[in-house]
Amino acid sequence: MHQSRRNLIIFIVVLALLLPIIWWFASPLFTNKVVDEALPFGLPSAEAQASMTPEAIEAKLAEVMTNLNAEGAMDGMSDEDKAVAEERLMALSKDMPDKEMVDDMPEAEAEWLIAAQGEFKDADNFHKGSGTATVFQQGEQSILRFENFSATNGPDLHVLLVENIEGTKSAELGNYIDLGSLKGNMGNQNYELASDIDVSEYGGVMIYCMPFHVVFATASF
Repeated sequence: MHQSRRNLIIFIVVLALLLPIIWWFASPLFTNKVVDEALPFGLPSAEAQASMTPEAIEAKLAEVMTNLNAEGAMDGMSDEDKAVAEERLMALSKDMPDKEMVDDMPEAEAEWLIAAQGEFKDADNFHKGSGTATVFQQGEQSILRFENFSATNGPDLHVLLVENIEGTKSAELGNYIDLGSLKGNMGNQNYELASDIDVSEYGGVMIYCMPFHVVFATASF
């Protein structure tokens, strides 16, 4: 009888010690953690976007990109926040009005010669592109021209002349030249090339989202 009481006391003491530990590990299974964080950079929610006009979306996207491009704006962001920002920016871009360019072929002293050419193709099922990218040369004058061009709209898209057209991140592109912001996601457009650029050293042209390092479309030479 004395031994049974001792065992009972030991059991109660051990249980008292273990209960806080059991609660610590088990509580996340049946307690709720409510999170209501604001979207980064002033991005509107999906509900708010549904009531916005294309013009309002374009203005909001310009505002967001100004905040996003501020020095160090993304330095403290977690991968989760970056993924949320990218998803919402892509959703905003989808509802933007298309921007069509109508650049004419520039004049030259003689006939333009084709130095390189390729057809745009989709980067994936969401980021799409079509049309022709051609490098024309005449003497010291060189241009990259897009014809019958169309691409998925997106935030801060740039035109890159890249060594490795199969790369997906900036570190994988090899040598590349940033020719500046994409003029429009539709239409014929020209991009001047410096006279010292040897296009034979590059694998093609890439439409690239700078802040999130996402490829939208590529054209191999």
